[in-house]
Amino acid sequence: MNSSVPSCPRFAKRLIALLALASVVLPTLRAQYTPPPPARPFPGFVNEQLRSDNVYASAWDIAVNVRYRFEAKDDAGFTDAGSNWDFSLRPQDDNNNAYHLLRVMPRVGYTSKWWNFLVEGRSSYTYGDERFVPTGAGQGLAERDGPIDLHQAYVFIGNHKEFPLSLKIGRQELVYGDQRLLGHLRWNNNARTFDAVKVRWQNKFFGVDAFTGGLVYNDHNNFNQANSQDVFSGLYFNFPTVAKNEIVEAYLYNRYVARGIATDSWSGIPAPFRFPGDQNLYTAALRIRSKPLAYGNWDYGIELMHQFGDRTAVAPAATVAAALAAPNLDQDAWATVLQGGYTWTEHSWQPRIGVLYSYASGDKSSADLSSQTFQNLFATTHLHYGYMDLSSLQNIHDLRLVLSAKPRSNISLAAEIHFQQLARTSDFWYNVAGVPRNFAGAAVGSGGGYRINPDYSKNLGTEVDLIAAWTFKPYAQVEAAVSRYFRGDYIKQSLKTAGSKDANYFYLQLTLNL
Repeated sequence: MNSSVPSCPRFAKRLIALLALASVVLPTLRAQYTPPPPARPFPGFVNEQLRSDNVYASAWDIAVNVRYRFEAKDDAGFTDAGSNWDFSLRPQDDNNNAYHLLRVMPRVGYTSKWWNFLVEGRSSYTYGDERFVPTGAGQGLAERDGPIDLHQAYVFIGNHKEFPLSLKIGRQELVYGDQRLLGHLRWNNNARTFDAVKVRWQNKFFGVDAFTGGLVYNDHNNFNQANSQDVFSGLYFNFPTVAKNEIVEAYLYNRYVARGIATDSWSGIPAPFRFPGDQNLYTAALRIRSKPLAYGNWDYGIELMHQFGDRTAVAPAATVAAALAAPNLDQDAWATVLQGGYTWTEHSWQPRIGVLYSYASGDKSSADLSSQTFQNLFATTHLHYGYMDLSSLQNIHDLRLVLSAKPRSNISLAAEIHFQQLARTSDFWYNVAGVPRNFAGAAVGSGGGYRINPDYSKNLGTEVDLIAAWTFKPYAQVEAAVSRYFRGDYIKQSLKTAGSKDANYFYLQLTLNL
């Protein structure tokens, strides 16, 4: 029998219990969690010294960002067993992983009236990580990238205060909206950039960014490069005068990947970032957000996305032969984000409560040549669907309650609750990288592993996240979070013969801007 939610009494009891937990941890509230800014703008030690000695040196930006993070994952999440066995109690599945991440990003930039440039390096390491596979592609480590590589290197020409047109060319981050489809993924140790050309037109009535380029693939111990057979282009519009109280934006993205990309060398690039499937995929969207204080203490947002074109369903670990033989599927998929919040602006803690609902369509049938599985492109998924990074904006309903506060200007606290369900049980449960959990060795309905099980419940489970950050020096911030994922019936049914248990997550992070 297919049930979309737990029985009403049990569901209500869990909701009440989780809200009570949040109210104990956070006596006052706030909507989308953001780490606190420094007590004063801090340009970095070298910049501060240069600018104190010579005012003309303020055009230079010479600094380094250092980030260390410890993560501990129990029973789920990118471990030796892989996401196919998240929550599993099988004795052969190692779902526990504790490791250290270190990232150092030095940069040199210069800004003049009509042009500027930035060169930014990145050194990424992981220690004690059980994802390590010595003989695997990229050694299986999606968050290691050798001693040093080039993260950004671009030139910007223009001055929008005096002329509406500008040009940015070179290796650069592309960040738009809430990063639900296009972001820099700086949570990941390697982050994300593109080798791209971007032209911007902006006046007081209308603006558009037009860009084209390729994703930079992180190739461990080799110089990172884009692939000419993977081209990403887009138009991002803004309309400053369309509405008095709203920010109105629209965009159109296209990702074109040639089928022959599968035959290129991918030995240094780990899953899930290995070769993508052949596709010519378009995403058109409208995004509307209320301007700050436009409706007093209330705010809201809407984002509507439609995807069309064609693609092949190719997993990152697929063989070259499978990628070359995969059939093209006609894409017709949708995603929607609705959000609203209330902030007690008169209170010194700026307490806030927010409700966000995210939906992405799932495939109606895996037996036809069409696809309704929404693809979340180059998102910074970590920001939106739970800190445990178990889901993405694909075949999902995610109802998110966010409670946050700033007890001091340099301290942020938040509690989040996510109620998650599959949109369709005729499709997979997709992990944070958009890869389906699929154990082909289990028969449909057997309870022997994740796969498409149409008769199972849609209920994935409930995640609770508690987050705190403290900027204790202008150049230093510490952040910590603890999370627990309570299994729903879909997980219990999928792993019935193996057995399953709830999962936990903890991280502690130190960031230095030097």
